[in-house]
Amino acid sequence: MSKPGVDLDAEGRSRPLRVLWVTRIFPNRVEPLACAFQRQQLAALSRRCDVEVLASIPYHPGVSLLGARTRPGRLAAVPERDRIDGVPVVHPRAPYLPGAGRVLAPVNAPLYLAGLLPHVPRLRGRFDVVLGAWLYPDACAAAVLARVLRLPYAVKAHGTDVNVVARWRSVRPLVGGALRSAACAIGVSRPMVEALAALGAPRERVVLVRNGVDRALFRPGDRLAARRELGLPERGRIVTFVGNVTRQKGIGELLDAFEGLGAPGGAGAGPVHLVVVGEGPERRAVEQAAARRARERRRDRERGWRDLGEERGRILAVGARPLSEVARYLAATDLLALPSWAEGTPNVVLEALASARPVVATRVGGIPEVVEPGRTGVLVPPRDVGALGRALREALARTWDERAFAEAAPPSWEESAEALWRALARAAFGESGRAAA
Repeated sequence: MSKPGVDLDAEGRSRPLRVLWVTRIFPNRVEPLACAFQRQQLAALSRRCDVEVLASIPYHPGVSLLGARTRPGRLAAVPERDRIDGVPVVHPRAPYLPGAGRVLAPVNAPLYLAGLLPHVPRLRGRFDVVLGAWLYPDACAAAVLARVLRLPYAVKAHGTDVNVVARWRSVRPLVGGALRSAACAIGVSRPMVEALAALGAPRERVVLVRNGVDRALFRPGDRLAARRELGLPERGRIVTFVGNVTRQKGIGELLDAFEGLGAPGGAGAGPVHLVVVGEGPERRAVEQAAARRARERRRDRERGWRDLGEERGRILAVGARPLSEVARYLAATDLLALPSWAEGTPNVVLEALASARPVVATRVGGIPEVVEPGRTGVLVPPRDVGALGRALREALARTWDERAFAEAAPPSWEESAEALWRALARAAFGESGRAAA
């Protein structure tokens, strides 16, 4: 498709919108699976306008000496320039204060900006609008960069940046200032739109742009065929978690709830297995739980309790997987579990719905907007192991109507990118969507 024009060049010809995207949350050669939702939306947006990404890499003196022992050490190997899905990406080195915490967090915004400023001469005159994706410190630094470049800027928020970081007393004034001066503030759910307005964004400039899904990948599929393809247990039911394996994603509560699950559906219903897709600091806890479960199964068989051992489901930690494999894990599962403490609108929830799989999740952020209790899933309070266990049992014991998932289908990435393009065009040129001739 040709890129729609929004402005005229010096010869009076229509040209596409030019966007400078500033963010830390973007994939790179060392972390190619990171932030799949950001990558997909930007790839779709790049088919409508010209985009360059400043995807900052955390840096401090001596970082390369740390080798693979720390994330900044590993990221030292990321090249300064790259192309991802055909989009030019520059990786500025952004200084930061390790372990700054809430009190010293304000230091990281000017440090982040210091990593961007050396690029100013190259960036002048090449863009129509700057987009800061992630409220702090990304959008705060992008706001200053835009002023230096004499450009309007937009702010795009995602979840934890609004619900957690922006509420820290130390950074809230910085976030509020960036939002008040932004030509546009973009949220991915209605609760996030309201939160952005409460943080300081003028309400008339706050826009809802929902995330999408790749409908070619995420669609109803044959459960048994997917299990065989992935080497997963064919008998029984599977509960799947997809995401960063952290405490904040509720992985501890999920393990505890799974431990007390038993056999929902009564005798003969078969074992229930837990599959954890993702990496993070709590993966070791998942692996330890898997090892305990394996020992219990082995003990049951050794004692001659083969039937009991077979009814004791497995826990599988499969690590991070590319998006195409995530789609197969969702096809293989009976439900997605995401008991996060805080969220925006997690893309894996949208992907599960597009795959016609029910969702058991916490009633936080934008999740209640997309999961309808009783029709497409079950919602529970965060950090409530008992409620989570009951919800898992209920979801596994019932039959779900696929028509409800078709009606709840999220937008495609092309539709999401179209809405984002329109918001950025207004940010750049006002309501007319183009500069005055």
